[in-house]
Amino acid sequence: MQDAGHEVEAVADWPADPGDQEIINRAREALQVIVTLDKDFGELAVVRQMPHHGIVRLVALRAERQAVAAVEALAKYSAELASGAIVTIEPSRVRVRPSERIDKL
Repeated sequence: MQDAGHEVEAVADWPADPGDQEIINRAREALQVIVTLDKDFGELAVVRQMPHHGIVRLVALRAERQAVAAVEALAKYSAELASGAIVTIEPSRVRVRPSERIDKL
């Protein structure tokens, strides 16, 4: 993703994992899209209605395909993500859940 010009901040590089709620808050404050394999971020956004700056969830993709899929999603769905969409990428389909927020970031 960095090779494609994206700024990447990996939670694995942080001294400690602050938990999903803090990660989503930090990403929102920094206007960063979360790219994840974890469905918990989508659940926080939908069920708890936590504001965010977009989530890309990669499901059942081979490791070598993940970065390419994320970069493609960031390019193709940048406007939707900026408004708080959740983009789910699976091997055979892509789903976009638009933001339900009235107040945009």
